[in-house]
Amino acid sequence: MSTPLNLVAISGGAYRPSRTLALTEALIVALQQHLPLTPRIIELGDIARPLGGALSRQELPAQVEAQLQAIENADLLVVATPVYRGSYPGHLKHLFDLIGVDALVDKPVLLAATGGSQRHALVIDHQLRPLFSFFQAMTLPIGVYASEADFSDYRVSNEALQTRIRLAAARTAALFAAPVPRLLKTA
Repeated sequence: MSTPLNLVAISGGAYRPSRTLALTEALIVALQQHLPLTPRIIELGDIARPLGGALSRQELPAQVEAQLQAIENADLLVVATPVYRGSYPGHLKHLFDLIGVDALVDKPVLLAATGGSQRHALVIDHQLRPLFSFFQAMTLPIGVYASEADFSDYRVSNEALQTRIRLAAARTAALFAAPVPRLLKTA
């Protein structure tokens, strides 16, 4: 593959510094070891206020509309979220409420989350996968969860997490290296 993939990574945190952003950036770096990418990071905190004030896509300022279009036109999405009260933030849900209903069909999505402890690790499977299932997106079988203990000074410091990030990147890259399955022939 010589043409860079259009990677859009959404960091669903609202504050800085952010462990979610640190995990997002670590995933991008690991993916770049395997795939030619043109990465773009969308930080929810940067668009949360104008996003939250819009009841429909027509009410969005141009800056936020451009971010939605970037998500819809991505070749690959990385969606990372902090866990708030057992789920992803409402602003992140609102962002995806404004995405075109068919815009993510078959789009590969690597899911990641950060939380205060391991108790929230299932947010990927119980909260994020159903959201992207609605869109008929192709969520990758591997997700990456990190707790507060996996970071030092807002950098990934836990070797087990670093290994998981590398594994997720390798498995994501394999998806783009595999031949596209042929559809059944019709007579």
